Amino acid sequence: MTIGLISHPVCRLHHMGAGHPEAPERLSAIDDRLLASGLDLALRHYEAPEASREQLTRVHDPGYVEALSRASPREGLVYLDPDTAMNPHTMEAALRAAGAAVLGVDLVMQGREQAVFCNVRPPGHHATRSRAMGFCFFNNVAVAAAHALHGHGLERVAIVDFDVHHGNGTEDIFTDDARVLFCSSFQHPFYPYSGTEPTPAHIVNVPLPAGSKGDAFRQAVEAYWMPALEGFEPQLLVISAGFDAHLEDDMSQVLLTEADYGWVTQQIKGIADRHGQGRIVSCLEGGYALSALGRSVAVHLGALLGNT
Repeated sequence: MTIGLISHPVCRLHHMGAGHPEAPERLSAIDDRLLASGLDLALRHYEAPEASREQLTRVHDPGYVEALSRASPREGLVYLDPDTAMNPHTMEAALRAAGAAVLGVDLVMQGREQAVFCNVRPPGHHATRSRAMGFCFFNNVAVAAAHALHGHGLERVAIVDFDVHHGNGTEDIFTDDARVLFCSSFQHPFYPYSGTEPTPAHIVNVPLPAGSKGDAFRQAVEAYWMPALEGFEPQLLVISAGFDAHLEDDMSQVLLTEADYGWVTQQIKGIADRHGQGRIVSCLEGGYALSALGRSVAVHLGALLGNT
């Protein structure tokens, strides 16, 4: 078995200023770890295309897409909020990050790959229908899910988000669309200070207090995510794969380890195997401690490959 890995060189050209944690070195840390671990031998590499306007406007307001394009600078940085900035390469990088998710769906739906990992940036799960925020411009996993529904005729897609921050953008986009089950775990209270409001049944939010360790995370997944996923019987699993809940990551105060990421990936893979012909598209979100990020992604991909 192989896994498709989708990326693009322009994803390394987007930057938001010196010292910003969402930096190009994140992708290099992942690549280096995959080479060192030998996992690169089990990967087939693909270059991310740009997402089309049609693919983007299934989940984003057309006016927002146009405004983001107009905001793209010819030089320097343009700040959309205190944490989220565009340089001259950001727009293309964001288009290719979303396009990677689209290509990932095509690859698994066509049976060319069982699973795909999109090693791209900028991340996406904070991008709402009409707003960039939290380092995110286009909601990559939402674009993927909508492409599966509209481009491949699926009826049930699940998005699973284990980033330490709540995927508020993904919830915003799909809160009225029961064809998409959204399961999210996150530290609370914490940025973006959402995820505890009442939600419809297809939105499953699991807030975790600061200091939570792997056992609490696993218990929450087993108690809330797994029954919802089994009952939903998703035809495709899309993962918002954020690794910033790692105990070495000082962006948060949740204390997960690589073993926890391997375990949750095995649970997701089991759902995909039982209900979705094994089809998984995983998209990189957070993770800012470079060594921990590389190790965690390697364990994640190893679990997708079926390694224990």
